[in-house]
Amino acid sequence: MDFQELLKKKAEPHRYQARLDALAGKIDTASIQATVEAAAGNLNSGKRSFVIYGEPQSGKTEMMVCLTARLLDEGRDVIVVLVNDSVRLLRQNLRRFRESGLNPAPKSHDEVLDASIDVGSGKWVVFCKKNKDDLPKLIEKLAKVAQKVVIDDEADYASPNAKVNDGERTKINELVDELLGSDGAYIGVTATPARLSLNKTFDNDAASWVLFKPHSSYRGQDYFFPVSAKAPSFRLNVLRDDKPENLRDALLSFLVSTAILNLEGSTANYSMLIHTSGKRVDHSEDYKQVLATLEILQKPETHAEAEAYYQRLAEIANERYPGRSDAVQEYVLQNIGQAAVTVINSDPGKKFAANDDSASPSAKFTFIIGGNIVSRGVTFDNLLSMFFTRGVKGRMQQDTYIQRARMFGARDEALVDNFELSIPEKLYRDWQTCFVLHKLSLESIKSGNPSPVWVESDSVRVTSSSSVNSDVWASRGEMSFDLFDYNDDVQAIVDSSLEGLAKVERLAELLGEKAFPAYLVTFMKRFRRSGDGSIAVHRSKEVRFKDADIANIRRAKGFIGQSDLEPNRFRSAIHHIKIYFNPAGRARVFYKYNGTEGIRFQLELAEEKTAPPSGLTTSAVVPHGDSSGSAANAASVN
Repeated sequence: MDFQELLKKKAEPHRYQARLDALAGKIDTASIQATVEAAAGNLNSGKRSFVIYGEPQSGKTEMMVCLTARLLDEGRDVIVVLVNDSVRLLRQNLRRFRESGLNPAPKSHDEVLDASIDVGSGKWVVFCKKNKDDLPKLIEKLAKVAQKVVIDDEADYASPNAKVNDGERTKINELVDELLGSDGAYIGVTATPARLSLNKTFDNDAASWVLFKPHSSYRGQDYFFPVSAKAPSFRLNVLRDDKPENLRDALLSFLVSTAILNLEGSTANYSMLIHTSGKRVDHSEDYKQVLATLEILQKPETHAEAEAYYQRLAEIANERYPGRSDAVQEYVLQNIGQAAVTVINSDPGKKFAANDDSASPSAKFTFIIGGNIVSRGVTFDNLLSMFFTRGVKGRMQQDTYIQRARMFGARDEALVDNFELSIPEKLYRDWQTCFVLHKLSLESIKSGNPSPVWVESDSVRVTSSSSVNSDVWASRGEMSFDLFDYNDDVQAIVDSSLEGLAKVERLAELLGEKAFPAYLVTFMKRFRRSGDGSIAVHRSKEVRFKDADIANIRRAKGFIGQSDLEPNRFRSAIHHIKIYFNPAGRARVFYKYNGTEGIRFQLELAEEKTAPPSGLTTSAVVPHGDSSGSAANAASVN
């Protein structure tokens, strides 16, 4: 081949399509392609900062591989992938990028620091941890490189400015901004984007955010935190008290499930995640208890408790798989030596186990014990059991606990059918509430709302208050939307005999997106524990409050009181819709979610700071640090 023709072949776009071809038949790439197209379109239209959001462990890493390939094909020369400050996470993500066959092969930041390496020519994909030591070195190395693209994995962690209202910047926020320079582009990737929105991190454009939809084999919040009245499909082991035997029984149950799967033909290794605390000393205690239990099972001839332990194995097996207890006992006895225990977040100088590849278990029975690192970014293959008792004092932080759902991901039927979550009942309900409120927030983004609405409650806060920009508006208890003309058609629907969902769908169709957003209808449709009984459309009412702004239908104390919920008429309702109108014939739809106490709605302002944007009614601003949920606060804010 002529040499010039050969050089032309090198210049032809080939990476993105090659990766899609490699994935063909293995996974459904429709969501990946839609996300990559939208993100590339944003950059090509001049957008310099936006977010890609998707559910925890929904395949975002593979999407980032494909996005990187597309950007390289389109002429971007340097792509920087930022990961959390964890060597484990860096290695996991770098390995997955390299195994994809991406050309050029991705490098760790320390691989490009040598003075003899010229990053100003050719194409480069560089990984770097978000820490104060590594970033300055990379910034110096890339100082003369123009139009870098920074893909920030777990973007809501460390990158936002936690001193946004103090006239200062947190170190990582400052360094990432310096890395971007005057012409770089920022793409934040996360499952929990609220902090990026409320913090206005790197002036990201909420109107340009991209949703990464999960693939067909994904199991996430709808599976593990169902809102229907039916029991979950997986095994939910509700812990009624705090006893040492709880962890032991959960461990034995995991052994039973692993034994059954292997007896039925599986040759896979499985793991159990133990997440009880963020304290290293507690991890050490959990480690000792797991080791003690394994010691008894491995050497039954020398431990008096062994017979009781194997009898308990038989009881658990008989409860779930009648007639299989003998086979389970024998399998565990013969294979329990194939166990490995890994502690993450342990004392730095202490080695707990030789097996450090806990994310992809290499032992038949793999136990992972840990805290913060296992709470974010790490994907655990073949996770079969999770013992989760890590509660919180005060209000649960939504973004943190959503990230702790490490059981989410691509799970085949055998895996999810045998998955067991052991958890205190209150913690499960609070965790479920996190996802309920998160769902409502995400629906506001999907609807194309330029100012996403973030929902929190007295028990669940959206994110750390220190990261919330002070020009964020907050509304307590109610959500309301644009004014519209109240007429006989509206009245007819309200007074009709239609059931709850059908009635709100008709109202939304008649009133339009601004007066009755589609995302609200979707939210109510998805969360109906009692079917149509979950939705109440109340009789419309004229505004007569003396302290109300009647012309604009606003009131600091709100409109929907306890009597307006009509508990005797709507006994099962958690979604309440009520239209208030004024003498001039103008009206607003008001919505109240009554599934948890003390709901609050927050949103960023798109431009102006002196009045709330159209689409949310409020009469006061809650300072960003005020999240007490006090009675005084409830009385002063809508």
